[in-house]
Amino acid sequence: MTVEIYTRPGCGYCSAARSLLTRKKATFTEFDIAKNPSWRQEMYDRAGAGATFPQIWIGEIHVGGCDELYSLDREGRLDALLENGKAVS
Repeated sequence: MTVEIYTRPGCGYCSAARSLLTRKKATFTEFDIAKNPSWRQEMYDRAGAGATFPQIWIGEIHVGGCDELYSLDREGRLDALLENGKAVS
């Protein structure tokens, strides 16, 4: 499953989200805006101009930020989403 995460340096929420994805053994592509500032606008275009860091997509599903990612994990829905890209109710 394709996982994409937009991050910025010094962001504790970004670190926490990367940590959870790593613990889940999820392969992800990180878009660090310090390495390419144009990724910030790309993130806004995808998530909305008011979006904060990080912003995470699993497949075509916009998860949101770190809090939403951890919420999916607490609800037992993250593993299935990572496995097949489908939200589990």
